[in-house]
Amino acid sequence: MLAGPDLLVILVIALIVFGPKKLPEIGKSIGHAMREFKKATEDMKESFEGKITELEEPKSHSTSQDPVTNLPEKTLKS
Repeated sequence: MLAGPDLLVILVIALIVFGPKKLPEIGKSIGHAMREFKKATEDMKESFEGKITELEEPKSHSTSQDPVTNLPEKTLKS
């Protein structure tokens, strides 16, 4: 993570390169891009969790309907 002095150096360099008039516009664009990225990652995370839940549901149903336990008992004939 960036500490205070590191962030200050980056800000000064950005101010020199882009100028004081362009800097707020660039900051707004970066903030918008970060929000969109966060939204996309949250949507993808929810999608993966939904798929995992769908895959786990049949497993829970298959234990109650196990064909081996539902077979009638066979008796041995002598």
